[in-house]
Formats: sequence, C-alpha cells, structure tokens
Amino acid sequence: MYEYVGADHWKRITVFNLAYWKNGLVFKNFNFSSSGRPVIKIAELKSGITDQTKFTDGKYDQNVLVQEGDMLFSWSGNPDTSIDIFRWEGAEGWLNQHIFKVTPSHGVDEDFLFFLLRWLRPRFAEIASNKQTTGLGHVTLQDFKTMSVGLPDLLEQKAIVSFVKPLQDKINLNRRTNETLEALAQALFKDWFVDFGPTRAKAEGRPPYLAPEIWGLFPDALDEEDKPAGWEYKSLDEVASFLNGLASQKYPPEADDFLPVIKIVELRNGIAEKTRKASPNIPPQYVVKDGDVLFSWSGSLIHLIWTGGHGALNQHLFKVTSERFPKWFYYFWIGHHIPTFQAIASSKATTMGHIQRHHLTEALAVIPHKLTLKATDAVLSPMFNRIIANDLESRTLTQLRDLLLPKLMSGEIRLHDAEKAVEVVL
Repeated sequence: MYEYVGADHWKRITVFNLAYWKNGLVFKNFNFSSSGRPVIKIAELKSGITDQTKFTDGKYDQNVLVQEGDMLFSWSGNPDTSIDIFRWEGAEGWLNQHIFKVTPSHGVDEDFLFFLLRWLRPRFAEIASNKQTTGLGHVTLQDFKTMSVGLPDLLEQKAIVSFVKPLQDKINLNRRTNETLEALAQALFKDWFVDFGPTRAKAEGRPPYLAPEIWGLFPDALDEEDKPAGWEYKSLDEVASFLNGLASQKYPPEADDFLPVIKIVELRNGIAEKTRKASPNIPPQYVVKDGDVLFSWSGSLIHLIWTGGHGALNQHLFKVTSERFPKWFYYFWIGHHIPTFQAIASSKATTMGHIQRHHLTEALAVIPHKLTLKATDAVLSPMFNRIIANDLESRTLTQLRDLLLPKLMSGEIRLHDAEKAVEVVL
C-alpha cells in the first residue's frame, strides 16, 4: 500500500509534501441557519447541493472557504464509495470535517496532482479498509507521510496532463450536458403532463408558446377532474411493467464467465471490483442492458437510466419496461412519485424502508391522446437518446483514462504512446 511508485529518474517525494492539506471544521446544529453559505460535506461532493444540505451564515477562516474549482479530498467514510478526490463545481461554501482542501506545493502542477491522487484512490481505499470500523475507514496525514511517489519535472507533469485532461474534460462536459438535457426534459414533462400548462393557457385565452403542430394537440379546457379534457388516469403499473430482480445467489458464476450483479450500490457507484457475480445463464428477462430504466424499491429508492453495461438484476430492484409508452414517459412519472414513495418507505418501522406493489397501483399517471403523446415523444425521445449516448461515451473515456493513468503516473509508458491512444478515441 505504501511502496514507492514512479519512474526511477523522477524525484522521490511523499504524498504529504505534494500539497498543503487543510481539514474542514466541525459544525454543530447551532451553527446552521436558513440562509448563508452551504456546508460542504461528503454528501455534497457526491451529489451537489440538495434539499438535505445545511447552510450557515457564520463567518469562518478563509482557509476553509470552498470555491469553484477547488480540489477536495474526502478522507473518511466508506472506503469504496467515500474516499476520493473531487473538484468542487458548486457555489461557495464552508468546508466540513473529514474533507481536506488540497493546495499544491511549489513545483507541483494542480491538474497533475489531481490525476495522481485519482490514480492512487484504490490505495487510499485499501488503507481505509484496513482501519475500517462500523463500516467507516479513514486516511490520515501520517499515511500521506508514509506513501512515496515519483514527481517528474514541471514540464513533464504538464505533458502528462495534456493527454489525460482532454478525456476528463469531455467526461465533465458530457455530464454537464446531460444535467442540462434532463432538466429541460423534466421541465417540459412537468409543464405538459403535470401542470397542464398548454391547456390552462388555452382555457385562459393566453397566447400559444409552443410550435403550432404541438400546441394544437393539447385540449382546450380542463375537465371536472382538473385534467385536460379527454385525457385519462392510469396506474403506474398499468403504464409500465415493474420486474423485480432475482436472488442472484441462486445463480452462482461459472468459471470464467459471469455477469456482474446490479444492486442498489451499483446504481450509486457503478460496477466495481467487489461487485457480486452471477451466472450468465440467468433467465433473459433479468439481464440488465444499457438504456434500461432501473428503480430500487427498497432502501434509497433511486431511479435511473442504466449505462453500466450488461448485468444481472438483483432483488430489491425493478427493471421497468413498457410496450405502449416511451421511456421518458414512465421514467418521469416514476420520478414524479418518488417523494411520495420515499415518505412511505421512511414511515416503515424497519431499518430498510420500502414500497409495495399496491403503491405502484395507487400512484397515478395522466395519459394524453395518442397523437399528443406521439408529438411530444418526437421532442423528448431525442433528448433521452442523447443522454444515453453521452453516458456511454463517458464510460469509454473513463476506461481509457483509467488505463492511461497508472502507466503515465508510474512512468511505464512514454508520452508519444499515450498520445496515440488518445488520438484513437478523441
């Protein structure tokens, strides 16, 4: 875990001496307020600012002020999912404990340091696992002082970065693009099928705000149920089929052939080395493929479009499909009901809250006319297809990045070899 890595002719240096490591503050409940700056915890590093984020209007040392672009290292938590290096992309906030704000030392390129720490992440996770108690582990400054790496001169650092950073930049661009596309698609769905914006505008005599060929397909008035006239309600389990996963332990992997088992942890973090394996000869309907909509009905209640490759659907997850309705339609209707499902799950007197089949029946979706659905599908399906394509491209780029990083950071391959590999993909 601590052995030296790097080319023989590079400068030998401890990880500790690569940077200045500033730990965050211990915030108490009385520090929080309804306004002010967000408190950046590990949850914010992974999910951004959410409804669960705490805020404070207190004044603290500028050394723990987090700004866009700052490098942050979470050194405590679940070794496999929390120990990691991040670039902060949100609003200014205050740094919480268990996170280091990382400032490169003189002669260390900031991007080179970021990719070096990204490459070392499996080692950090292993160190944290060896200290793990009650599910949590940690990496300390003493660990940084014990671990030595090779540091090339600044010119070579920048050259190495020039091959890896374009991959990371494209991955980040795809993620931001997808966030924009999904937010736009979500806004259109909500206006058209939840708030009934076009129909309400027509009923109130307001001017059209959609293309004529779409505008004309929305009803002119609401009915006695306060939905567009002629539209109908259907249960969520009438709109789509919710296939529960199987007990993958009953399908043990074969010698050199297997499928990774897709559980709730894989929805959050993707397939990892520790992911359970199952036989590839499971019933075909339980095989998860890229583009499938998955929904965890127990625990976290996550729903997403899977782009992590083929896998076996584990119990506690639904694979959601429909022969009548497009993917975006049932995906957004699930999302619409997620807050209600979460409230139901949290009310269960168990450690793992969940919903049941009858909750899917009780959750209603508004079904438009076929022509309206066809016209809106022509707008929203291309957005969804683009999101899936971007995620798949990012998966390929991530694999290339993770292939190049160990070889570049250890001096195993020369720069012109890396250049050829990047040119093939970009």
